[in-house]
Amino acid sequence: MRIHELGEFGLIDRLVARLGEPDESVVVGIGDDAAVVQYAPDMQVVTTTDMLVEGVHFRRDTIDDRSLGYKSLAVSISDIAAMGGRAKHAVLSLAIPADLDVERLEELYIGVQEICTEYGTHVVGGDVVNTAGPFVISVTVLGEVEAGKALLRSGARPGDLIYLTGTVGGSAAGLEWLEQGQGLALSEQQRQDLLRFHQRPAPQVQGGRILLHSGACTSANDVSDGVASELNEIAKMSGVQLVVNAEQIPVHDSVRAYADLRGLDPLQWALFGGEDYQLIGTIEAAKRAQLEALFATAGLTLTFIGQVEAGSGVVLVQDGARRELRAKGFNHFGS
Repeated sequence: MRIHELGEFGLIDRLVARLGEPDESVVVGIGDDAAVVQYAPDMQVVTTTDMLVEGVHFRRDTIDDRSLGYKSLAVSISDIAAMGGRAKHAVLSLAIPADLDVERLEELYIGVQEICTEYGTHVVGGDVVNTAGPFVISVTVLGEVEAGKALLRSGARPGDLIYLTGTVGGSAAGLEWLEQGQGLALSEQQRQDLLRFHQRPAPQVQGGRILLHSGACTSANDVSDGVASELNEIAKMSGVQLVVNAEQIPVHDSVRAYADLRGLDPLQWALFGGEDYQLIGTIEAAKRAQLEALFATAGLTLTFIGQVEAGSGVVLVQDGARRELRAKGFNHFGS
């Protein structure tokens, strides 16, 4: 069935039916002029907005609709995680061609509900409009963080250590595999890893909460545009120089295996690929062992990849040589 056959309100009813029941924090949910949500008095509201445009952020030949729904929320949940917060509520708006299949949108909303269930988030509103242009998804997520405790990009100090959760480069490798490498001899597990890294990134909410509660974290950012871009943002906001060791940047074994088959350097995906949605930032050096123990207890990976020095910008140390590492991640209006 096409959207124009169902109409706006029929479509909304179909999509809302794919969402779960809200929790007690939703005082008034979908169906009224606006949603009403409740937050605890000792918490501050953290909010972020992201937009995904077909042909710019996604293509139908590289992601299925259910995974697109999942990823569209993951992008914003990750922003909340980078502040040390928890995503609580989301507003999801769509600009869609009238001849789009309704079943595609239902699949998208199933993916939305999957990630909402996983992270304790609830869709409380949104909008749908007709467009003659590309399919557009706009997501606003509201979260909560302890008052005065939000993690920022601006607190790194000389002597701090640079941390990175999980592995990076996987999303860019997965996209490259979807576009050019599917005929290569990868194992089924390696193929599934590459798909997962690109289509269903995992926002590091638990890691962000550990960093916040530890009291050790001096800065944080999520890896949306690549390690190089995120480090440069922290260096600029903190007024320091970050020195990162190339050999210490963690890359998943499946990504390395694919890079070997393609004759490519996986470090380029890690530095400039983006969409990994891991957390990167700085901690007080004296609290390294404490953080390592907390992450290990939670079953999470934490790697230290460099240190903070006086100065400006980012320096990459590779094979004993130092060079400036500029931000070359995704830029909508870059040349």
